[in-house]
Parts: sequence; structure tokens; C-alpha cells
Amino acid sequence: MLALLFRQTSRLQFAFRRRVSRSGDASLSVYDMNRTSDPDPTDEQGNRRDFLTGRSLRDRLERNARAVGEGFLNGLPPEPEAGATLRMATRAMACQFGLVLNPGDRDVVMPATDALERVHSLESQMTVYRPESELSLLNAQAAEEAFELTPNLYGLLKRGQELATETDGAFDMTAAPFITLWHMARQEDRIPTEDEIADVSERVGSDKILFDDESRTVRLKKPGVELNLGGIGKGYALDVIAEDLQTQGIDSFLLHGGQSTMLAYGNHHGHPGWPIGLRNPLFTQQRLATILLTDCALSTSGSNVQFHRFQGKRYGHILDPRTGWPVDELLSVTVLAPTAELADALSTAFFVMGVEKTIKFCDNHPKVSAILILPPRAGRPIDPILVNVPEHVLFITPHDLPPADV
Repeated sequence: MLALLFRQTSRLQFAFRRRVSRSGDASLSVYDMNRTSDPDPTDEQGNRRDFLTGRSLRDRLERNARAVGEGFLNGLPPEPEAGATLRMATRAMACQFGLVLNPGDRDVVMPATDALERVHSLESQMTVYRPESELSLLNAQAAEEAFELTPNLYGLLKRGQELATETDGAFDMTAAPFITLWHMARQEDRIPTEDEIADVSERVGSDKILFDDESRTVRLKKPGVELNLGGIGKGYALDVIAEDLQTQGIDSFLLHGGQSTMLAYGNHHGHPGWPIGLRNPLFTQQRLATILLTDCALSTSGSNVQFHRFQGKRYGHILDPRTGWPVDELLSVTVLAPTAELADALSTAFFVMGVEKTIKFCDNHPKVSAILILPPRAGRPIDPILVNVPEHVLFITPHDLPPADV
């Protein structure tokens, strides 16, 4: 549900538009923004602060759905415009990792390329699809004896374990066997049985990982327990690449990985950050907002694209590792956090935790923000819930917004 918004002359438009019939990939994508359309305003003068602080939009949008005064439009701050960029990309971890730079000094191209290529060595260390990787060796041996890890991987696993505790198990590095079970069931056009869920549950849970800080070793409590960094590894890789870039003296850049996670530092086109489009999770050609990402990371998770239908019921692909069953309270979650590692992990954890527990988490972690989108009721528009989102990073342009008919 994210989009890189880079163009040289067109004004960045946002978001509340009439639905379109074509639906596609709802995650981050790079696309041509050279075309623009005039806004179709649908709201009379209102209070932008109400939107940004999380007050429900439903009543206001319904009340004002067909008329608006120019005063509201004039009251909005100017939206950030994107400028020319220099881009490079490489494929790793089954996705594209991209680096976007401001145009200028060509001397930065080679060191920037070297930093981006760092992702391949990280993949070789963290993947579970190569038997010789450090993580695969841990999974193969740590149930029999303590396995010593390199400092960076040990630190990442330890932070993942701490997040599992902080999220009450909504984030869990041992949950891969549930994903494998559901994938198998989907291929067989069924859902897992309760017995299958119970059997896999014996091998899932952060309590089955033992850490020894002094020896920098990890022990798995029983055979069959395995660690998988799919929910945090891409974000960690972006943080490592960013550190390499800054070491090379490159201070303004945007990184993205996995079609869902971004990390931005420095300025772009005269703005103190990089403009990122937030898309409608139901109608993915519509943009809901422009976020100015500044010295922080953003990650999104949703189940609107990947799902399985069985006997008329829809099952999303995001599972609660505590139960083994899909969660469906939310349509999408977007997280802003100081690091890409944290944003990556929390976007899935918040999807599992739901609205109330996510709000509580953000209250206790003021540097973490979230945009939560619930499935709309029939005849109602979508209603984003914003938690800790700073006013200066979110830009909206009212458009004609019909009720959802899902």
C-alpha cells in the first residue's frame, strides 16, 4: 500500500477518489507519476487536526460528501513535490531492494552500489533456503547443542526475542511452521484441522529459544523448532545498508525492500524528507495520503491481496502465532518507527494485535506511529485510525469518496 512518488513537475495528489474496477498489488511499487488530475473536493471547511489525531472520519465524510468550500482546500498545507532522482536496485531475499538518491555528484554511485550490494551477504547469513547459511545451521544443530552465532545475527535474534515479549507473542520468529501448514492446506484447497494446528503449536513459541549472552549462543528447546527472520530480516538489511551509506558520506537517500518497507534519511527536492504515497487497501489505484518520511522507517502489512477462500469464507495470509489462525480485524497496518527493523516487525505484529493493543503499545513507545485501516461496513467509506502520527508528516487532499460496497 505504499508508492514511491517521484516526478519533476506534477503536483502530488492524494487520495480520496472514486473506486476503480481494477485491483492489483497493494504493496509498495515504483510507478510513473507524470500524470495528474484535478482534485474533486468533497468536504467543507473542517479541522485537519481532527483527522491527524485519530478522530473518526465517518460522520464528517458522510455529512459533507458532495459539497466543499474552497476555504478547506486553501487551509491545507502545501503538499510536497518530488523531484528528479537517481535509482539503483538489486534482487535479494526474493524481492527487489532499491536505493533512491538525489541527482548530483556521480562520485557517490560506486560507494552507493557497494552499500546496496551488502544485502547479498546478509541474505547468505539469514536465509533458511540455503543449508549452509548461519541461520540454517542454527536450526539444524541448536536442538542438540548450543550454537554460537556471529555478533550481528545474535543481536538481531535477541532483539526479535525482546519484541516477542513486548508484543505478547504477536511477533514470533518461530512461527514459520504455521505458515508452511497453511500453504500446504491452501494447495489442497482446504484449511488446517484442529489436530494439525495443535501439533504445530508444540514447535512454535518464543519460549522455546534459549539465549546465553556470555557465550553468544542460542539453544532450541526441542527438535522441530526453527527460527525464520522473514518478519524482520528485510528491515534489518535496510538499516545495515543505511549505515554503510552514511559511513560513505551519503546522507540523503531512500531505501526500500520487500515491496513493503522503506527507510529515508536527509532531504529531497527542498523538503526535509521523502514523499511516500499511502494507497487505499481496497482500491489500490487510489492514494489515501502522502507521508513525508524523514530520518525514519515505514513498513506496511495487509491481507487484501494474499488470501484464501474456503467454503465461502476468506482467510488472510497473516497468522496469529499464538493460535495458528489468520487474523482479520484490520485491512492494513502502516508503521513509522526509528529503524526499518522495528517498523518491519511491528507492521505484522500490530496487524495481529488489533486496534486496542496497538494503541496501547504506541502510547508506551512515543517514537512509534501507526495508521490502522479497518474493513469498512457496507455503505461506509474506509476510516483510517491514526496513532501518534505527527501532523507535519501526513498530507491529505479531499476527493469525492463514495461509500464502500464490499
